[in-house]
Amino acid sequence: MEDVVTESPPPSRFFQEDLDNFAAPPPPLPPPLLLLDPKLGPDHIRPPLVIVALSAPSLAILHRFPHKILIGTLILPETPLAGISLEPSPRDRSCYIYAVDHRPAATVLVAVQFPVAAERARAVAKSLLGAIQAERVLIFDSIGSQNYRGRLAVDETLAFKLETVEERSGGQPLVRVDYLPSGSVMDGLGAAVIAECQMRRAKGTLVATWPANGRSTVVPIIRSLLQGLSIDVGWGVDAATISQLHGVIVPY
Repeated sequence: MEDVVTESPPPSRFFQEDLDNFAAPPPPLPPPLLLLDPKLGPDHIRPPLVIVALSAPSLAILHRFPHKILIGTLILPETPLAGISLEPSPRDRSCYIYAVDHRPAATVLVAVQFPVAAERARAVAKSLLGAIQAERVLIFDSIGSQNYRGRLAVDETLAFKLETVEERSGGQPLVRVDYLPSGSVMDGLGAAVIAECQMRRAKGTLVATWPANGRSTVVPIIRSLLQGLSIDVGWGVDAATISQLHGVIVPY
């Protein structure tokens, strides 16, 4: 007679995903930690414009901005801090927040230099826009070929935009590029930030560029848009700098 205690159990009639339904859910991740200089004035906490750089070309330009001052950083607890330099570097997997003083008021720059998981994108967007309540938000992101309705050629350079209802009905557009074609979608942190802008009824614009790999052809487009906002972007970014950044900054 078989010993029911010591014999191996029969195969389960449940699939593995069914068994996972009975397992305890993993503990929730801590919220993002946003650190800002406590001596900041209202011009930095409620600036007229905040620029969020996500794509490799926009990050390359941002790091060439003259006279920018580091005023804060955003930390995700699950992102390792090993290897981060004491001084801000384009190669750090960090999120740096800068202030650039120019007339008539200061502009805040947010450089997101690491990939943000989809399930954490909304938490990061809420943390950023909750602490820095700008009159207008401008996001530079890149669009993936899988999200574009149509075919994108490798040697083609494109720029599109998405706007919140408040931005579109506000009269003068922040940037002048074509709208994202119908049927195309944006995902990742850029989409989360523009969605958070809409939920807060804030003026927000998302500029999506192609290609996403930091080709030098995208840089003149972004520079032109920033110069149209009377923002000094410095003496420019060369192709060598962009190729150096490529492979360190992961496009979304």
